[in-house]
Amino acid sequence: MTTAIDPQAALDKLNAQIALANKNIGIVQAKIKALKAPDRTKNPAAYAQYAVAKLRLNAQLATYQKPLAGLKTAQAKAQNTVWESNGQYENLLKGTERDAYMAINSLFKNYGLESLAGKIFDYVKNGYGADTISILLQDTKEYKERFAANETRRKAGLPVLSPGEYLSAESSYRQIMQSAGLPPGFYDQPSDFNDFLTKDISPTEVQSRVDMATQATILSNPDYRKALNSMGISDTDMTAYFLDSSKALPYLQKSAATAAIGAQALAQGLQFDQAYAGELATKGITGAEAQQGYANIASELGSMKNLGSIYGEQWGQRESEEATFEGLGTAAEKKRKLQSQERGAFSGTTGGARAGLAGKGGQH
Repeated sequence: MTTAIDPQAALDKLNAQIALANKNIGIVQAKIKALKAPDRTKNPAAYAQYAVAKLRLNAQLATYQKPLAGLKTAQAKAQNTVWESNGQYENLLKGTERDAYMAINSLFKNYGLESLAGKIFDYVKNGYGADTISILLQDTKEYKERFAANETRRKAGLPVLSPGEYLSAESSYRQIMQSAGLPPGFYDQPSDFNDFLTKDISPTEVQSRVDMATQATILSNPDYRKALNSMGISDTDMTAYFLDSSKALPYLQKSAATAAIGAQALAQGLQFDQAYAGELATKGITGAEAQQGYANIASELGSMKNLGSIYGEQWGQRESEEATFEGLGTAAEKKRKLQSQERGAFSGTTGGARAGLAGKGGQH
C-alpha cells in the first residue's frame, strides 16, 4: 500500500535542504575569502599549502552548489503542487490568464460554486475565453444542481432565470423568512427555495403566505399557545408550522425535546444550557433519559467537584453531562480516573477523611 505524500511536507523538506545547502555554501565561501596567499617566490612551501587548501575548499563548495539547481527546480514544482492542492490556482497563473481566472472564479464564487475553481483553472490554461468558459461551466453537474429550479422551469414552459435573477429571488425569500424570525435552518438554504422558483412564486406571494401564517399564530387559542410555549415551542416555531407543517415538524419536535431535557436539569437545581440541550435532543436523548441522567448528576456533582479539587482536575456540570449522556472519552475517562484515585486513597491512612468528603452530594 502506497502512502500519499503530503505536498506541504514535501515542500518543507526541500526548503530545509536548500536552506542547509545555502548555509554550507556561505560558510565555505567565507573560508575561501579568509585565505591569504603568501608570496610564492619567497615562501613556495607556504604557497603550496595555500593552493591545496583553496583547491579543497573549492571542491567542497562545488559539492554544495551542484545539487542546488535541482533542489530549486523541485522546490518550484512542489510549491505549485501545494498551491494546486489548496485551490490557490491564481498563484499558478500570470498576466492575462491570471486576470481571467480571478474574474470568472470570483463570479462563480458569488453563485456558491467555489468547487468549480479547478475546472476554471483548467479551461483558462487550455486557452478558452471568458464567455466560452462560462458556457462550459453551465453544463457542469455543480452548476445544474445549484440552479436546479431552472430545468424544471424550462420543462414547464417558464423562462429560465439568469444567475442574477435567481440569486435575487433567493435573497428576497431568505430576507422574508429572517424578518419573520423563523427558526434557523427553516427555509434559509438554496435548496429550500427550489419549490418557490419552479412554481414561479414571487417574493410578494411568499411574504403574503408568511403574513398569513403569522396571523394564524396570533389568532390561535391563547391557552394552546401557552401550552406549546411551556414545551419550548415559540410563536415563530408555530408560524413555521402554519407555513409548512411537514418541513417545520422536525424543528418543533427538537424544540419540544430540548425543553423537556432542560426542564429535567432545572428540576434538579442544575443549569439549563439550551444549546447543549439541543445537541442532546438531536442525539435522541429522551425526557425520561434526561430525568434519570440529571438525577444522577445532581447526586454526584458535589462529590465529583471535591474529587477534582483534591486531585487537580477541573470538574463541573458539563463534564458530568458528557460522561452521563454521551460517554465521551475525555469526560468518562476523567471520571474513572478520579474515582479510581479515590478508591486507592480509601485503602490508605487518609481513606476515612476522603470517604467523608466523597459522601457529600449536591452542588457546591
